[in-house]
Amino acid sequence: MHLDVMCAKLKNKFNVEAQLVEPRVPYRETIRGTAEAEGKHKKQTGGAGQFGVVQMRFEPLAEGDFEFVNSIVGGVVPKEYIPAVEKGTREALMRGVLAGYPMVGVKATLYDGKYHPVDSKEVAFKSAARLAYKAACVKASPALIEPIYRLEVLVPDEYMGEVIGDMNRRRGRVLGMNPAEDGQEIVAEAPLAEVFKYATDLRSMTQARGSFKMEFVRYEDVPANIAQKIIDQSKKDDEEDE
Repeated sequence: MHLDVMCAKLKNKFNVEAQLVEPRVPYRETIRGTAEAEGKHKKQTGGAGQFGVVQMRFEPLAEGDFEFVNSIVGGVVPKEYIPAVEKGTREALMRGVLAGYPMVGVKATLYDGKYHPVDSKEVAFKSAARLAYKAACVKASPALIEPIYRLEVLVPDEYMGEVIGDMNRRRGRVLGMNPAEDGQEIVAEAPLAEVFKYATDLRSMTQARGSFKMEFVRYEDVPANIAQKIIDQSKKDDEEDE
């Protein structure tokens, strides 16, 4: 409602049209298992070619978004190409294998590979790393995850039942209730995808007497049935863009 008013003011005062779109949930992807794959980039165009082969292992990372480990021994991949492998992997992680969301919580280990004394170049090893990432992560139990927020909702006593029921319908979990000056404080956690319009809905449920604040807590797996819908929509969007 407030945005509609602001858009009207922009139009009336400055003749500026503003288009409102639904906010997007910052989904992420991760892996739950371990998988290995080879990435091979070979290109010959008449002159000097491009050649690079990497063998990589991808596994869940306990803390952090990404860790790269170089386990090469014996120079099977010369040290000057190792940064290119890491860079190619980092670039590939920007697009997950399920729905195209950034991949996080991944440990990538380079443990073997091949090079050519003439044709090997950084670009070849970057490409090889991207190919290894895609081949391995589809086998490593990829998962779609979503941001979970903690909400502290202040409501008069007479609206407690309706507000709690509404929270349950939003896939929320009520963690507890505390007495407040003008009613009760409901402490809950819910997916961000379900609370984008919570301010408006809470106002309606409580006749403008309820208030809340929320903060990010963590990421959790999206339920399988909902994840599949998100994945299907992503594939549909990609097809329309082609």
